[in-house]
Amino acid sequence: MPRRAAPAPSKPHARPTREAPKRRRLVDFALPEDLARWEATITAFIARHVEAAGAKGVVLGASGGLDSAVVAALAVRALGKRNVVCVMMPSPDSDPKDEAHARLSCKSLGIKPLLRPIGPLLAGFDEAFDGAPDKRVKGNAKSRSRMMLLYAEAQSRNMLVCGTGNKSELLTGYFTKHGDGGVDLQPIGDLYKTQVRELGRHLGVPKPILTKPPSAGLYSGQTDEKDMGVTYEQLDAILRGMELKHPLPTIVRKTGLDASMVRKVERMVRSTEHKRRLALIPKIGARTVGIDWRRSVHWDV
Repeated sequence: MPRRAAPAPSKPHARPTREAPKRRRLVDFALPEDLARWEATITAFIARHVEAAGAKGVVLGASGGLDSAVVAALAVRALGKRNVVCVMMPSPDSDPKDEAHARLSCKSLGIKPLLRPIGPLLAGFDEAFDGAPDKRVKGNAKSRSRMMLLYAEAQSRNMLVCGTGNKSELLTGYFTKHGDGGVDLQPIGDLYKTQVRELGRHLGVPKPILTKPPSAGLYSGQTDEKDMGVTYEQLDAILRGMELKHPLPTIVRKTGLDASMVRKVERMVRSTEHKRRLALIPKIGARTVGIDWRRSVHWDV
């Protein structure tokens, strides 16, 4: 009987080559996304506080930007479009596209916006101001002029003024004290800008508004990211690390961003703390407003 040929020796299995691990960037502090929960929480918040105040609805500025479009959409879901007043307040040098986008946002919600130009208020400011104001002083005057108009509209209608500031702006002080920061409610104040954009997609905010560069419209050519010297993606990654109480070196290592940028953002947060507080009061009495005399807006009595 012929002998069977010995089987050929098996070739050693080639070890799979491992790709070099990619360095993680801006994901170590990934922002949690629960869009349906955000929508439910914020709409309930708006409805509850309007009812608690005995108000009929809310008034908000329609700037043509993402934040105001998102807040308007949430307010309509919370209160119905008849109880939401959107006010366009262009200055003489405002970009016409902003008004067009504001109208687009309102049209998508079935709202007819009010038009209240702030030119006459700014002319009075220029006349009263001693010397020519620089662009930042003038920009803050624009923001405060708009808030004057919003509160006038709200008072005449027994409504609350609804703010449109996001968490990125509030933490870095990127708002005008007693201007866009002087409101009754901040519905998206606990969402970072990158989160607001995702919520906007979820809510069906028109695409031209979703994709436009963020700008406060304080002067010609102004954009948020140019002013701050950091993109919102970078900013939110740093702020998220700070929110989770990571030391700055850890934030630098995990995000891969320059240490100088991380320190800059930390300074922005620290130096603008006064914007997020009531006016400081020296402690004299048994209980002091803003220190140890605090009550919920929903009093039990």
